[in-house]
Order: sequence, then C-alpha cells, then structure tokens
Amino acid sequence: MPFFSTHLAPSSPPHVIAATEDFAVIAKPAHLLIHPTRPDGQFTLLEWLRNHYPNREVSLVNRLDRETTGLVLAALNPEAASVLGQMTMRREIRKEYLVLVKGCPEMAEAIIDMPIGRMGLDETNPVHVRQCVRDDGAPAQTEYRVLSSSGGYSLLRVKTMTGRLHQIRVHLSSIGTPVVGDKIYGPDPALYLKFIAEGWTPELEQVLSLNHHALHAYSMSFSWQGETLRWSYPLPDDLADFIIAHMSSAESLLLG
Repeated sequence: MPFFSTHLAPSSPPHVIAATEDFAVIAKPAHLLIHPTRPDGQFTLLEWLRNHYPNREVSLVNRLDRETTGLVLAALNPEAASVLGQMTMRREIRKEYLVLVKGCPEMAEAIIDMPIGRMGLDETNPVHVRQCVRDDGAPAQTEYRVLSSSGGYSLLRVKTMTGRLHQIRVHLSSIGTPVVGDKIYGPDPALYLKFIAEGWTPELEQVLSLNHHALHAYSMSFSWQGETLRWSYPLPDDLADFIIAHMSSAESLLLG
C-alpha cells in the first residue's frame, strides 16, 4: 500500500526497532499520519501495524504529529494495552525529544510552565487547530536543555511533564524560539494554509528550510516485567544534514 499525506510522502516506510509478545517500538518517518482522522483513505501508521501484525490486536500507546519523526509505542494485545495505558497516565513511560529551533533561548535550561489552550479562529489566526499559551488553558510543563547553539539555531533536548496538543511547539514558540520548519507556530500560520492549498513549493522551502518541523522523538524508556528498557533512534537524514550544514557547534554531537 502507498504511503502518502497531503502533498508530501514519507521518505521511507516505518519500521520496527524492537518488539516483544506485548509491544513494539516503531520508528516513524515524517509525513505519516498516526491514525485515521477522516475517511479519506490516507494510509496510516496504525494500518501499517495491523498489516505487519495481522493476528494481533494492535493499539497505539503514544502518538506523534504527522510531521514529527521518531519513536512510537504500540501494544500488541489488550492486556498490554491496558497496562501501558495506565503507565502513560502515571507518566512512567519516559520520552525525550531532540528539537532544532530558530534562535537561542535566554536560559540554557529551564522548565516552561504555561497553560495551553485553543487559540480560536479570528483575523489573526486562520488555522483552527492552532493552540496558544493562555491563562484559562490546561496546565502544561515542558523542560528543555540547550545542547548546542550556533549559526542562528539551537539544538535542544526536551522532555514534557504533560501531554497537551502541540505542546513542545507552542511552548518553544512562546519563548521566541520556534521549531524550524513549523508551518503553524513558525514565521506565519498562513504558511500552513498555503501548504495545504499548493503543496510544498520553493517559496515555502525558502521560508521554512525543511518540509517538516524539526521535532524528533529520539528516546523512550520504561520498566517492564522488572527490567528497565530504553531505546533511541537517530535524527532523520534531512534534519541531521541541515544541522551539520548550519551549526558547526553541533556537528560533533551528531557525528561523535
């Protein structure tokens, strides 16, 4: 079956990097939808998993935005789904992200503790899914640490203590360091509508640099049956190449 999304296809299919009788850890490429959002026939990671494990009851434990790359956890039976779901609610499944942002945060490491809610459509916001920091929003905390900063960019390691929609992207944009390639929370949310209407164009590439936002779920860990398990997955090639080309200070982190 084909892999596709609005105007851009994943550069590679997903693949399983680890599996047991109870769960699988999958590396997800950019531009692959996690699960169906409308009955339009778009191929999703969940469908791929059900094809890959035809005799198992597959369910997703965590989710990533369509453009986010990295690790996704799937349960392979109802019992594991229940246990892993409870672990998720207790924040016992630990995830870390590598994020490339424009600019450099004022503090080398900090916890962004600001509530998040839907922005709402008006003359300043043409994108209905757009979230924002607002006093009446849901509590949200994001921890970051600057790993490297040069060439007008910074590479951050990020953890979340809550799981709000678009949380990392909203929080980093709110402190003046938007995620590179972000069509909604980057330079202008109208770029997202332009992308939906026209696809990926040279004009968008000039403004956004990457055709997906530079947010990568690079590690995951949790305890299972008395053993602490941890997996990591490298940055996608296009993001790694961009960092090497634009950030001399980060090259040793990626190549060393």
